[in-house]
Amino acid sequence: MRHESALLNVIDVEATCWDGQPPPGSVNEIIEIGLTVVDVSRRRRLSRHRVLVRPARSAVSDFCTELTGLTQAEVERGVTFAEACRILVEEYGAGERPWASWGEYDRRQFARQSQADRVAYPFGYPTERTHTNAKAVFTAAYGLRRKPGMSHALRIAGLPLEGRHHRGEDDAWNIAALVLELSARGAWPSPPQVSRPSDHREP
Repeated sequence: MRHESALLNVIDVEATCWDGQPPPGSVNEIIEIGLTVVDVSRRRRLSRHRVLVRPARSAVSDFCTELTGLTQAEVERGVTFAEACRILVEEYGAGERPWASWGEYDRRQFARQSQADRVAYPFGYPTERTHTNAKAVFTAAYGLRRKPGMSHALRIAGLPLEGRHHRGEDDAWNIAALVLELSARGAWPSPPQVSRPSDHREP
């Protein structure tokens, strides 16, 4: 089936994290959504975006700041998770475009947090069918035995790491470069079907 649009949202999230177990009562929450819009047919990265998200049940640890560069003061200026999901849908067509991330973590984190916060999941349904795991596609295309991290995959593909690793906006931009590399090799799959029943609350 031919799709009207070849646009793909490449997404990378950063979440609150700790060096060990989370403090009592704290949970992993998205604090940054990096998004790069890719025109797969023209093999171009069209734009890059960043949405900061204010956590409600956790705080940014020193470990998290060291990893991502994000501070509690910075994310306090962000939007709620519900507003972030609204932005994804209304400004970036999240319910209509297929999307990709490096691995399954981002999809699962969105699904978990949507359910916990009773917020409509921003992407199409079912969750697995609208999402492409770019890490799995890369691993198969290059015949690797182990699934590489994003920075390792860039080295394998001979591509530069642009920006800061573990910063969502930069990681999404770099993952998009890997998607285009896979597309140029003829290895990127056709866009998945997207359906978006308006009354879905749980993935």
